[in-house]
Amino acid sequence: MTLRTPALFPWLAGLLAIYLIAPLAAGVQQAGLADWNTVDTGALLHACVISVASATTATLIIAIGGIPLGYLLARIPGRAMGALGFLVQLPLALPPLASGILLLFLVGYGAPLGRLTAGALTDSFVGIVLAEVFVAAPFLIIAARSAFAAMDPVLEDVAATLGHRPLFVFFRVSLPIARSAIWSGLLLAWLRAFGEFGATVMVAYHPYSLPVYTYVAFGAQGLPAMLPVLAPTLALALAIMVLSTLAGAQVNGRRLSLPSTAALPNALAKMASRSSAMTGAVDLALRLEKQLGGFRLDVAWSPQAHRLAVLGPSGSGKSLTLKLIAGIERCDRGTIMVDGRDISALDPALRGIAYVPQNYGLFPHLTVIEQLHFPVDADPHAVRHWIDRLGLHGLEQRRPDALSLGQQQRVALARALVRPARLLLLDEPFSALDAPLRSRLRQEMRALQDELNAATIIVTHDPAEAALLADQLLLLDAGQVLQSGPTDQVFRRPANETAARLLGAESVATGVAAGTDSIAVGAGVLLRIAGPALESGARVGWTVPAARIRLSDAGPYQGSVESIIDVGTDRQITIRFGNAAINALVGAGELSCGSVCRFDIDPDAVRIWPLPAA
Repeated sequence: MTLRTPALFPWLAGLLAIYLIAPLAAGVQQAGLADWNTVDTGALLHACVISVASATTATLIIAIGGIPLGYLLARIPGRAMGALGFLVQLPLALPPLASGILLLFLVGYGAPLGRLTAGALTDSFVGIVLAEVFVAAPFLIIAARSAFAAMDPVLEDVAATLGHRPLFVFFRVSLPIARSAIWSGLLLAWLRAFGEFGATVMVAYHPYSLPVYTYVAFGAQGLPAMLPVLAPTLALALAIMVLSTLAGAQVNGRRLSLPSTAALPNALAKMASRSSAMTGAVDLALRLEKQLGGFRLDVAWSPQAHRLAVLGPSGSGKSLTLKLIAGIERCDRGTIMVDGRDISALDPALRGIAYVPQNYGLFPHLTVIEQLHFPVDADPHAVRHWIDRLGLHGLEQRRPDALSLGQQQRVALARALVRPARLLLLDEPFSALDAPLRSRLRQEMRALQDELNAATIIVTHDPAEAALLADQLLLLDAGQVLQSGPTDQVFRRPANETAARLLGAESVATGVAAGTDSIAVGAGVLLRIAGPALESGARVGWTVPAARIRLSDAGPYQGSVESIIDVGTDRQITIRFGNAAINALVGAGELSCGSVCRFDIDPDAVRIWPLPAA
């Protein structure tokens, strides 16, 4: 690929690069003039040891406190943490001598800590370390804070729902993802500590660190003696940078092996027996209240099935509902009853709930096989089963960035299924898949729901997906329950037009109940319906899916064709039927605009909802 850059950039970059390299080149040219005989080799080596040891000790101390501090600054919002983040960066803006003076106010001979330690914190190795920690820590804190802030917190949420506690999640997920930036911050901190002079000379003039020794040697012997003194400094700094580069380039070469497929039948029998022990649908009762800014979620739902779905427009609170159930978000008030036990106060790791977020939540540093072995209690044979079942064979050693979106989605689904859980929460599980694969995996999911015998709650925008995968529906709008109940009842009797459109209605019409099982949709035009009896004279809205209208010469209904639109190999026609305009999908034929046609509508296909009295 040809790199296209602004014409000015090479000139600007080249000028700065030349300036940074020029002093090194000048020093090399003067190597022949150096006075090597005047160097006190013993003192120089001692100063090198002091600087390497103090910089390494300071960096370890910085790492122990700086990584957690960077994490908290990235994760905890608020003005207090913002102020703390500002203050801990101040040493970067202070002249080093000023930093040393401030430290003397804290640890000097006359300071409380100085008196308490009898002056052990100054003019000692400890004093050097204290000075270096103060001036070098901001480099790591800033790097760690930026790295953790850039990481998607959903990854930590998913890890928690897979059974892991916060400390494990930090070391297994957060820290590895932020590793590159943190490693760079540690390198900068070490180099800053290694080269620190100003604060060190104020707090601990003795023993000599390498920068202080260099200053003393320059004052005593002048420039000709400096090259021998600078040589170990450059060599040590170069060695540390090379080692850091090599260490940062290493990748995790650990490979997990898969169990033999010969053991798979027994493993699946074990899974089946464990699943059968969880007999019947999960006893679930939700009472969720959550305020987020100007948005308020208020959900009360007690479904009586183990295949459930949540529908609603964008921003209605569907995903938030799943997060509250999983424990990723906490309810302001409410209960989450699962099999008679309120789990609303439990950490996500203890809820026994599997969760697949919208963006998949795959850990970027783990391969597919490592992702699937990550959950607590993951069954290795179940891992092999779901790899085969979901078409992931051959992808086991790939990381997420080497997978297509559809493959990533299937890995996330497989990871949720390898761990026994009473609830499986799926937030738009098939949205990233192509149409043929989505259709196949829907059928697979329907079979899996029966096989697992555990409750699944699916968030989806697709009414057909909800109809296939859910026995009961929850419709949300603006954080409120619009309607809930058995799937067939909700589809047949939407609560209102909003609910009907969420359920896929494209064309809606109005009518008046002409009896318990028919609607007057125009003068002398009656439409027969099925389902609960209507109250005669009541105003109703109604719709019928286009696919459920069949043209037939013997059809009981008649209308005129108002428009025809080609839809692939089919045609969508709009039929004037009484006072309504309804759409139907038909094949090729002799119909034309204005022609009269006869058709049939299955009474079970008519969806009806009440309208306010006129």
